[in-house]
Amino acid sequence: MSICILLAILFLAAAGAAGYVKKTYTIQTVYVEGNVHYTEEEIKAIVMKGPLGDNSLYLSLKYKNKGIEGIPFVDVVDVDILSPDTVKIIVYEKSLTGCVRYLDTYIYFDRDGYVVESSSIKTVGVPQIMGLQFDYMVTGEKLPVGNEEIFNSILNITQMLQKYELASDKIYFNKSGEITLYFEQVKVSLGNEPAALEDKLMILPGLLSNLEGKSGTLQMQTYDADSGKYVFKPE
Repeated sequence: MSICILLAILFLAAAGAAGYVKKTYTIQTVYVEGNVHYTEEEIKAIVMKGPLGDNSLYLSLKYKNKGIEGIPFVDVVDVDILSPDTVKIIVYEKSLTGCVRYLDTYIYFDRDGYVVESSSIKTVGVPQIMGLQFDYMVTGEKLPVGNEEIFNSILNITQMLQKYELASDKIYFNKSGEITLYFEQVKVSLGNEPAALEDKLMILPGLLSNLEGKSGTLQMQTYDADSGKYVFKPE
């Protein structure tokens, strides 16, 4: 057999294999999980870009033990093949504890106060923290606030908010350490008693349900023993 014939056979075999892979592993169904900051369509556009972006075998090899870089808020992306034409994109977003407003930009930080990302977009589910004082910020470094213990307080209250399924839009810390939560038109003044914080948050969902549609301040820093309840002052 001549070399030309052998090369032709090898070429046809390679072309046939490539055609089989392309046809068999062309993605028809995509599942996305773990995404918060980005929509499913945005994640698909990010992960499945390029000439072979619709090939499940290629994507699984591309992101295996490598993840994705240069995408704000995303730490790692994995692509699992469920069947040759079906994949699941698993998004591992960066841990965000809160954000602050700075020069018309939202600065997102982690549990220790390190700046993770900045964006003009407010991410749903990440509370805006108000009352922190700083003059500059650097991505990857801690927010230069005067009292770094504030980050422990922020982490503590955000974890308890999640525990009791409370979605606060904003959390305000004043100079005395008093905490105010914002729920649309209702403000909740919690005071500065760390020992009583969880007890207050435990009953807060029921109190807020009774205040639905109202506007004002629920004063939970003090308990009215005469009435047996906290005082709500409408606006």
